[in-house]
Amino acid sequence: MKIRLFLVFLCIANIGFAQVTFEAKVSKKTLGINERLRIDFKMNKDGDNFTPPSFENFRVVGGPSQSINNSWINGKRTYSKSYTYFLAPTKRGVFPIDQSSIEVDGVTYKTSPIEIVVTAAVDKPKDPNDPEFIASESIHLVAEVSKTTPYLNESISVVYKLYVAENTGVRNWDELDTPRYNDFWSQNIAVKELAVKKGKYKGENYRYVVLKKTVLFPQKSGELTLEPLTLDVSVEVPSGRRDPFGRRTMTTTTRTVTAGKRTIKVKPLPKAGKPQNFSGAVGQFQFSATRSKKSLNATEAFQLTLAVEGKGNLKLFELPNPNLPPTLEVYEPEYLEDINTTLSGTAGSISDTYTVVPNEAGQYPIPPIEFSYFDLATETYRAVTSNQMRISVKPNPNYSSGTQAAEDERVVYASGGQFLSFKTKTSLKAINTTAFYGGRLFWSLLLGPLILIPLIILYTKKREKTSLDLAGNKIRKNNKLARKYLSEAKTSVGEKEPFYIALERALHNYLKAKLKIETSEFSKDRINSLLTKKQVLRVDVVSFLGLLEACELARYTPFSASDMARDYAKALETISRLDKQLK
Repeated sequence: MKIRLFLVFLCIANIGFAQVTFEAKVSKKTLGINERLRIDFKMNKDGDNFTPPSFENFRVVGGPSQSINNSWINGKRTYSKSYTYFLAPTKRGVFPIDQSSIEVDGVTYKTSPIEIVVTAAVDKPKDPNDPEFIASESIHLVAEVSKTTPYLNESISVVYKLYVAENTGVRNWDELDTPRYNDFWSQNIAVKELAVKKGKYKGENYRYVVLKKTVLFPQKSGELTLEPLTLDVSVEVPSGRRDPFGRRTMTTTTRTVTAGKRTIKVKPLPKAGKPQNFSGAVGQFQFSATRSKKSLNATEAFQLTLAVEGKGNLKLFELPNPNLPPTLEVYEPEYLEDINTTLSGTAGSISDTYTVVPNEAGQYPIPPIEFSYFDLATETYRAVTSNQMRISVKPNPNYSSGTQAAEDERVVYASGGQFLSFKTKTSLKAINTTAFYGGRLFWSLLLGPLILIPLIILYTKKREKTSLDLAGNKIRKNNKLARKYLSEAKTSVGEKEPFYIALERALHNYLKAKLKIETSEFSKDRINSLLTKKQVLRVDVVSFLGLLEACELARYTPFSASDMARDYAKALETISRLDKQLK
């Protein structure tokens, strides 16, 4: 009896030890908004298709990094695997970190949500050897505004510069928060090359690059706010260590920098002297009105063009409408613009071209047309008026009103034969000339079930055999997952993190299907050894390992859409070549 109880206890203990654990652990549950949080997702058994939470209200500033611990102690195997992320809060408050999930032997396991409290910024000791402190003192993001007190609709420019101290290096950066220009009309100016220049920041020598240029036109008077540009920068700073030659070594840290909010005080346009036809033009302009013809025949067309040329908010006002005689037929104008935008504003020309058709002969005056604008140089309103024009219209020699009237008054009589095309006699035929009994449909319905029953039996047996083939099912599942993640990678080109996560999963599942290995066996040396034993060409082995390395590097370095498209094409080509060799 005691032996039986001992065996039962041993079985229960083994079941307990075999249970899968999957949990999330954080470095702290309360932190300042200027601090960072470490979170580890740990499991005691290898799994597939790890899905992290969305990390809402946090930014991922590091990771995911993966670590595996596999050891044998006194004949007992201990296994653990973890995914690690470093997070930075985006605002103060109480925020949950949602569940993550992973599949182990076909079963999905999830972590419990964790509540994180984010407080106001906390004081940190200013250690001169602390890399984060050095980075905070050595790198600055500045927004330079050309004018902080413009008039309504007057152009101003904003230039964002990243200043870096001479003993500091920058590896790369990510834009965390794009500036929002509420109540401004904005246009970005492309920065074609990030040229490093020398300059001063608070009296100290720095190097800087221009990251972004924008031209703004305020659309509302009063105090308007420019939202800041925020970057997450990977910085190389001197560490507290020295190499064997006594030189200080460099260490890499990350630093979040922001240009800060800027307030623009926009002055309203003066009410005194404001013309009634003022449509919002601000700048310095010339106005003209021209016609394509001075004389023409009736029913012919000519073009009337109203044009404004100069410097100012050319895209933000409407040209005046011509006041033409009602006997002229006027069509909707064709709008054309030729505008160039620089840091000093927009300059060029805009025009409306009307097509006008006089239907009757006569002399048609085109009254003067007035265009008004606010001149920034003199801070007064100005009005420009075109000269009066006249259009001489002659009778059209090809048009005779009497002939047309005669055509209209002509009476058309019916001949009585207008219904001759309709048939009045029918010739009906039967649409079903064969009997159902003994026909093709009869025999198909009779013999069809007798043929289908054996096919259904064969299909059922094959399906049962397939379901019992566990190894084959696993290979087929991994092949299916590889195709799925390749498809996800293709649709995610241009989005760095989703693309490389999907591509890495596709490569892993492909190898699991072809080499019949588990995720715990994934390492570059192991993959290199297995592919070499399978006599795979060395160039294809190097290509496959290079793709895996690109997926790992993508977490820490910037990749463009062209890089992603190239890696996707390379993955398709490499998998295709491996398929021919791994049979």
